[in-house]
Amino acid sequence: MKDWIKKRIKECNANNIIIFPLREEDVEVVLVNSNPATIMTDEDIADKVYVEPLTVSVVERIIERERPDGILGTLGGQTGLNLTVDLEKAGVLDKYEVKVLGTSIESIQKAEDRDLFRKLMAELNDPVPESFAVDSIEDALKSAKIIGYPVVV
Repeated sequence: MKDWIKKRIKECNANNIIIFPLREEDVEVVLVNSNPATIMTDEDIADKVYVEPLTVSVVERIIERERPDGILGTLGGQTGLNLTVDLEKAGVLDKYEVKVLGTSIESIQKAEDRDLFRKLMAELNDPVPESFAVDSIEDALKSAKIIGYPVVV
């Protein structure tokens, strides 16, 4: 249990390292978090805190209400990154003229999409293990025969 608590505190502290300087520069910080148990939902951390499901429709309503200039999807780890991409794909960021700050949508997609990542590594002449992106058990089994075991699915 102690390790779990330490990990959560480290994650929150890493985010606070970004949030506190923003607030020192008089940037209004609006946080959206689905976990009410985290330090990140403490109202002393941000100017406004929403404890809501992290979905496109919910976050769009918050964006519509708060009208932020920018969004830092990197503060939410994997969930925040994916949600930022989903907001972009849904047209929400363009609709409300919200800039993506930090990691670009293109960079997030290259890191998340296995095929795009593989192509990027090939362009950089950086070796990657043989792999396949699959959508079914049948395709996974076929790919495993080609690669050989052990495999990660």
